[in-house]
Amino acid sequence: MVKPYDLLENVLIDIEKGISKGINIEILATRYSLSDRHLCRLFQFAFKQPIAGYIRSRKLAASLDVLLKTNSKIVEIALGYDFDYEQSYIKSFKREFGITPGDLRKSGQIVKVKPPLYLYDENRLDGSAFFGPDFVMVPQFHVIGKCCRVPVSDSVKLPADAGRHFWDNDRSLIKQVINPNVYIGITHKKNHTEVYSDYTPSVQVKNLSNIPHGYSGHTFDASLCARFRYIGQHHYYDLNADIAGMMYKAIWKFYEDNQTKYRMSWDKVYFERIDTGKYDGTYCQLEWFTPVTEKV
Repeated sequence: MVKPYDLLENVLIDIEKGISKGINIEILATRYSLSDRHLCRLFQFAFKQPIAGYIRSRKLAASLDVLLKTNSKIVEIALGYDFDYEQSYIKSFKREFGITPGDLRKSGQIVKVKPPLYLYDENRLDGSAFFGPDFVMVPQFHVIGKCCRVPVSDSVKLPADAGRHFWDNDRSLIKQVINPNVYIGITHKKNHTEVYSDYTPSVQVKNLSNIPHGYSGHTFDASLCARFRYIGQHHYYDLNADIAGMMYKAIWKFYEDNQTKYRMSWDKVYFERIDTGKYDGTYCQLEWFTPVTEKV
């Protein structure tokens, strides 16, 4: 099975090579032994856009060269870029560029095209793929879980062990769960001088009115957050100290970057989110969030 970084890189290359050869989701999924659905999920997770829309945009961008440099008929261009019929091409073209192909030929209007996507060395984590940060507004949410105190010396291994134990043994007692397939692990630090932090493996709930004995509830207030995304070729149970260490090293580079607009607050609170329902036996997906403030 292809490693996540190589898979995504190859998919992007194959799309560019196949623009005028009928490339589509089904062909790509078959080529890499994935279901259509899972390929779509991975692409959306990695690049924050649907693969079908990206392929269509790249075909339309490529068709501009033929449209503006030759006298080819519109129907010939449409069929050459794998549109079923002329009107389908014209409709997609107008939606993409705000003008029909015929009118563009006459007007000489400048249009904006979607460039090809690329992966960079910073997106590679030992064969896995890592993206971010992007900045998102996270609404307030509530979680219930089992809090454990984590010494700094165990800040990578112990949370992973606690998370597996919680998922297998403890979450069944929690009621009014929202998104039961989603695991949330929240880390709280009192201040950067403390020698421990509090880690809570948890699930999201509607409210904190029914906390089982021995469990704890937390509210994450609505916050602008930096979000990082990870794709690994393993089960989410196999997230370990080595993987976490690589992710934190990449996140730390952003934390120390004086050129960025935002300052991260991961010395106070951060959380990881795993949608276990998206695991199909091949690739694990994880999101990591921490609040940010604008630098003054």
